[in-house]
Amino acid sequence: MHVAHLSLTDFRSYASVELGLEPGVTAFVGPNGQGKTNLVEAMGYVATHSSHRVATDAPLVRQGASRAIIRCAVHRDDRRALIELEINPGRANRARLNRSPVSRPRDVLGLLRTVLFAPEDLALVKGDPGERRRFLDDLLVARAPRFAGVRADYDRVLKQRGALLRTAAQARRGRGGGRRAEREAAFAAAGAGDVLSTLEVWDAHLARHGAELLRARLDLIEALRPLVASAYASLAPTSAPARLAYRSTLSTGGDAVDGEEAGEAGSPDAHTLSTGLGKTLESRLKERLIEVREAELERGVTLVGPHRDDLVLGLGDLPARGYASHGESWSFALALRLAAYDLLRADGGDPVLILDDVFAELDSQRRRRLAEIVAPAEQVLITAAVADDVPRELTGARFDVAGGSVTRVR
Repeated sequence: MHVAHLSLTDFRSYASVELGLEPGVTAFVGPNGQGKTNLVEAMGYVATHSSHRVATDAPLVRQGASRAIIRCAVHRDDRRALIELEINPGRANRARLNRSPVSRPRDVLGLLRTVLFAPEDLALVKGDPGERRRFLDDLLVARAPRFAGVRADYDRVLKQRGALLRTAAQARRGRGGGRRAEREAAFAAAGAGDVLSTLEVWDAHLARHGAELLRARLDLIEALRPLVASAYASLAPTSAPARLAYRSTLSTGGDAVDGEEAGEAGSPDAHTLSTGLGKTLESRLKERLIEVREAELERGVTLVGPHRDDLVLGLGDLPARGYASHGESWSFALALRLAAYDLLRADGGDPVLILDDVFAELDSQRRRRLAEIVAPAEQVLITAAVADDVPRELTGARFDVAGGSVTRVR
């Protein structure tokens, strides 16, 4: 798989750009702030429908424009696909495939698969659980685009259920006035039974979609574990081994089911999380929602579900977060991305590898080892502030990026 052509209209700093690409290594070189990352960000957006730099679409549209358009020609084996995404902040985005509209933008997911390395990846190790949940779920969608629908359904139910819980919490608190007993009585008189019966409906939806997402995450971690361990050992051979575990709200208190030490080997399987013969993940989710019902009504938030879980990273018997050195953290982040690449490649066809200003962050040993690992990929796209940041093992085409223009020089 490779990107053969990229066309941008009003995307980030570019009013218009047309860029022909080819298999092999391509480097975009130029000073910071000139638009190198914007080019690879656009390709990553086509693959995931999200940016690795910002959480919303508004910054992707050039100042003064109302929309941005990305067109990407993708070649995979003997198939060709022209993907067009129209980004409309505040409104629904639109997509076209081979110049024909599709009913939903997510219908084009999977046609381009990328693995993107960026300085922001350090947050996978040092950041909040949301960063690691996103890593897992983006990889799920890359492998099986139908999970974009599962995520959307779960998020929709979570939003609706959260709104109901907030309303119930405000009613119970009497918006801050009165003694607790009086507020509880007012809540009961205002229709607590209706709230609880409606919650039961949303519980069923949350459990169904949440169980599907949770099972997929657990299966994914099983597949990732040996790949992450191998990649990390290659990047940091003198460090303790890299380990993965899954911390779920299905276990009491949300502890890692394999033990409270983040570095313990293994992640829970569906049977472990179900904690009972014959119980499914869906039924266990329903049980946990009942168990925390009082706390949810008091706080006005959903306390159980995949949206509160975490992928726990460990080095030996210690959690990577808080214990790993800067170099070890970088190696772990790179190992996660390399494992994702190996997994997608094993599914069939090399994904496009994007290395956004990564080599400047690495010492010479890690830089050389990463270059050796990614060099055989069908297409590698690199951004660098100076040409010397691109390892010799990754020699190929080069574009200079400066002053809003992109010029091929090799």
